[in-house]
Amino acid sequence: MASTSASKPPPPSPTHILRTHGAAIKALEVSDDNEKIYSGDADGTVVVTDTRTLRPVAVWKAHTDGLLGVQEWEGHIITHGRDNKLHVWQCVQEPAAALRNSAAPLGLQTPQLCYSMDVNALNYCRFSLMPLAESARSEERRAFIAVPNLVESSFADIWTLPSRNRLHAAIGKTGQMEGPSGDGRGMNSTGIIMAMHLYEATHPHASDRTSLRLLCGYENGAVTCWGYTRTDKETSIEGIGWEPLWNVRLHVESVMAMTVSRDNSFALTVSADHLIGRYDIKSIEEDKADARDVCTAHRTKHPGNASIDIRDDSRICAVAYTPRIRLYSAKSLKSLGTLECHKKSCQAVAFARPHAPSVTEGSRIPDEADDDMDEDEKAERGRWLSAGGQDQRVSLWTLMDFGGWRAR
Repeated sequence: MASTSASKPPPPSPTHILRTHGAAIKALEVSDDNEKIYSGDADGTVVVTDTRTLRPVAVWKAHTDGLLGVQEWEGHIITHGRDNKLHVWQCVQEPAAALRNSAAPLGLQTPQLCYSMDVNALNYCRFSLMPLAESARSEERRAFIAVPNLVESSFADIWTLPSRNRLHAAIGKTGQMEGPSGDGRGMNSTGIIMAMHLYEATHPHASDRTSLRLLCGYENGAVTCWGYTRTDKETSIEGIGWEPLWNVRLHVESVMAMTVSRDNSFALTVSADHLIGRYDIKSIEEDKADARDVCTAHRTKHPGNASIDIRDDSRICAVAYTPRIRLYSAKSLKSLGTLECHKKSCQAVAFARPHAPSVTEGSRIPDEADDDMDEDEKAERGRWLSAGGQDQRVSLWTLMDFGGWRAR
């Protein structure tokens, strides 16, 4: 039997380097089908890159200030900027297979702006989108989106898309003093919200019942899970009906970034300190465990982190801020290796979606739209990790297969 303590292979070189930006990369996202990479920079420019040709299909000035977040959603692109605006754009057209295979340059497109929202970008906190289940969708309400409150940055609001109606206002205000603080930082000892994640939790004894949860990382290093406990009203104001379900402070510095597993079972946070926080949401929700027992801080040798992402299979996570990207087990936070190619700090990381073949090997029926990529190539692309740096570059890495690796 092979020894589990065998030395790890040397770190890989990047598979590709994208040089399509003229400013530091601030936001990265990979589409759910792995067909596109969305990148946003400090000048407000967004680039959509086709992952088959590695050529941009759209480049446009989406904001007048730097990007906080970008995400694809049901034929649309949501962009969030430091200019206090959130825009929803129409997705660009897919390049034809014949054009993908040709040497001719793809014509760059500019997405059409569908609608916009005024938001509060004082605290550098990007939006959190929660698409609604198919059965709950209607013409006027298809997704919830959480953003910092327009007046107080220590509170949060939830809006509906595409109607842009505010569903819940000033989450976190319950029990707070009346009146604004004047500087938008709030009067709460937690300070302003630095990161958030909106999701639904299933009732442990009734699978057909769900309730909203909003996970917030704060300026004082704490993470609080807010839950909407009312059943008689669908909307709320002044934070009424929202209760803190649990609160844990693992960091000694501000929470700089937070990521949550695909199934909302656990979350990870990073900060300017040398700690990675891990929060076992499933144990708290389903097993009623004490948050102080199942939320733990893991010490690293590397202080000052600003970006983190968990791969969809919940096995590994990537952390970055220095020019290096560090990989860890998402379960034990054991170090798995370091990636290095950027000349300046990395401020964004994003995993591709692990590829799951839809048919058994050998029985695949070629499709005109994807006949330029076989199953092995799709599996390799599913192991990509993208990282964006202040050096204006996006690096793409093909990670080794961690499928046989087990956290200890």
